[in-house]
Amino acid sequence: MSAASVREFDAALANQALTTGSTVSSDKGGRVGTGPVSNPGHRFTVVIDPGHGGIDGGAEGLNGTVEKNVTLAFATELRERLAAVGKYDVFMTRETDQFLRLDDRVRIARQHEADLLISIHADTIRVKGLRGATVYTVSDKASDPEAQALADRENLSDQFAGMEIKDDNKEVTDILIDLIRRETHSFSMSFAQTLVGQLSTSVGLINNPQRSASFKVLKAPDVPSVLVELGYLSNAKDEAQLLSADWRGKAAQSITNAIALFASAKAGAGTGG
Repeated sequence: MSAASVREFDAALANQALTTGSTVSSDKGGRVGTGPVSNPGHRFTVVIDPGHGGIDGGAEGLNGTVEKNVTLAFATELRERLAAVGKYDVFMTRETDQFLRLDDRVRIARQHEADLLISIHADTIRVKGLRGATVYTVSDKASDPEAQALADRENLSDQFAGMEIKDDNKEVTDILIDLIRRETHSFSMSFAQTLVGQLSTSVGLINNPQRSASFKVLKAPDVPSVLVELGYLSNAKDEAQLLSADWRGKAAQSITNAIALFASAKAGAGTGG
């Protein structure tokens, strides 16, 4: 994509940017934080989104484990590993037990000009024996009924605060924006495939681990995005793993490895990073 095209696209969507927040520097030279900043000399930027928070606890495990706590603990672990690499700017959509609307999570990623948004979750399901991690990308048509059911549940998060945001009815017809959406989706699919490959070396995966559905949090037009279900809190073994620092470390390292591969490939293709 040309610099002129990027500027045109940014101008077309500038009104969606956030205007509050802060960052701090990491000792490895990268930036770590939550809020928006200008990003001159852009380095490969990752935004980690711990799912749920505040009054929206998310799913609850067999032994009372609450999803919002699992996602925050894991996201923090992942951020620390990425910061230690020293090659990335890393941000989180939340660092505390805070409620965020889905559109705010997307806007934080866009404000940081993120090269990648990773939304972290740990759901429940009726089939107690089902376990393992799953990687989702966005699509209008779900890959399977289970993926659609999960997207439906996750998309209800805004209702916890009585502030559900309706989809924008304005039709985006600009050809440039459509092309960027297609490019973004291609990058999302590429990273999802890489991530599944890396996770398979360290953690258990569900059958057909790369899936898709209409997740609102993955709909940024210019940010490659995936949603990672770390496992099912409805399964006793998965719940125990999610509470294990050793397991979280292995999973976080696999995601870190996948990001390194993706960032390298993207830079090699001359698309930033």
